Amino acid sequence: MERRRATDAVQMRIGIAISLGLLQPGELLPDQEDVALGLSVSPITARRALASLAEQGVVVRRRGRAGGTFVADSPPADVSADRSASPDESQPVNRLVDRLVDRRLLFACAVTHYAAVNATVEQLDELERLTRDTAASSDWSVYHPADERFHQLVGTASAMRTAIEVYHETLTELYDYFIPYPIEKLHMSNHDHIALVAALRDGRVEEAVEVSRKHVDVLHRTMFMGLAGTA
Repeated sequence: MERRRATDAVQMRIGIAISLGLLQPGELLPDQEDVALGLSVSPITARRALASLAEQGVVVRRRGRAGGTFVADSPPADVSADRSASPDESQPVNRLVDRLVDRRLLFACAVTHYAAVNATVEQLDELERLTRDTAASSDWSVYHPADERFHQLVGTASAMRTAIEVYHETLTELYDYFIPYPIEKLHMSNHDHIALVAALRDGRVEEAVEVSRKHVDVLHRTMFMGLAGTA
């Protein structure tokens, strides 16, 4: 049953990205291993989800050298409708994500403050390397794991002991709602990461906290799991 729910969630996250225009008709999706990494699920869950979406006509699978899994040119209207929650269903999820974003905002400001004081040179160098990895990423499935490692390392660099564990748990819960975004938007988000590392390296505490605050605040407007009509 858990495997079934995980598969359904992946179908919804990809289907919603398509219905919101984040994934375009004819666009090539990453292979199933990268989809699994990008959505933090197992490869078998990703494979089952993609197979189900293909059966429903949401995606099309093609063989050969130029093959792969592509967004269908015209996904069935009823399937697209199924990807969007009704107003009654959307509100509890909206509130849940809002609470998670607020919790992350509080922790992000705190861990960033202490990371500016406690981060080691090695940690700062690793953070900078991760910004280069995300800048070089070609799609959301490659970007997302590096992004997750970046934020986890900021938490670790704070040396806040037990608070780090709670922060990491919040990140994990929130990433369960991540949907595929165009890489251009994600690269813009990485500009915040670069600015944050510069402020941390120079010990500019207030500036670092403000970068983190603005970075997380954007999630209130963008990081909803496909609730069509959400601002």
